[in-house]
Amino acid sequence: MKLLSFLDGNRESWGAVVENAVVDLGRALPQYPTLADFLGSDDYAHRQAFVAAQKPTLALGDIKYLPVIPRPEKIICAVRNYLDHHNEAVAFGMKRDITEFPPIFLRVWRSQVAHNAPVIRPKVSDNFDWEGELAVVIGKGGRHISQADAWNHVAGYSIYNDVSVRDWQRHAQQIASGKNFIGTGPFGPWLVTPDEIGDPTKLKLETRVNGATVQSSDTSMLIFSIPRLIEYCSTIFDLVPGDVIATGTPAGVGFTRKPPIFLKAGDVVEVEIENIGVLVNPVVDEA
Repeated sequence: MKLLSFLDGNRESWGAVVENAVVDLGRALPQYPTLADFLGSDDYAHRQAFVAAQKPTLALGDIKYLPVIPRPEKIICAVRNYLDHHNEAVAFGMKRDITEFPPIFLRVWRSQVAHNAPVIRPKVSDNFDWEGELAVVIGKGGRHISQADAWNHVAGYSIYNDVSVRDWQRHAQQIASGKNFIGTGPFGPWLVTPDEIGDPTKLKLETRVNGATVQSSDTSMLIFSIPRLIEYCSTIFDLVPGDVIATGTPAGVGFTRKPPIFLKAGDVVEVEIENIGVLVNPVVDEA
């Protein structure tokens, strides 16, 4: 099942994709104002029955997408979590070791944009880089979650583009300043439930800029697995329904190229992940 958040006119809602239409579950289930509320409920296990009981009322082409989880409490991002990306960073000249523990940082939800919405290159930088990533959305919250139990806490999977302002990322040893500019966190188009994903450890990931493939890898290259990330993050935080873990990006980013390639206004970035779909965002300059 594909679940998404959207605008119907000025009304924010959420629902399920049925072929080329949308079942408006936000209207049908007003006890759950947001998709995150539904993910954390006992009714989430019965989602098929809820969708089957409703008729689609909106054409998919008529809605305005919102980020899958518009206001997650936490967006936790893994750093250099693909072996091929780690190797390209080292080859570029960065002194980086594979650490015992997953390096992470936090994004703020206001940095997010939806599928089809413009990603905004800030005035202060032209070092604007793509990072296609698999996003894991938490359904069942918890603390000190074991790796053995981690899959039971996953509501579904989506696509994130952790667009980076590279020069601001390097202002200090922490990188969050280059990862939280307004309009730099594309997230969508929807969440796909685990029953439709297959094996999440072997999903193909491809990023394209203006139709040209710039990243091509798969999730078997993850250094720290999804269960390990959930275990580690839940040791620090109380994970809650709707929390997002962006699992890292593979090789092929722009800054490691010689000469480097960065995004500019007019570019179109597509991130495609097997069994999920395609996240599409044009690039614009900050007004």
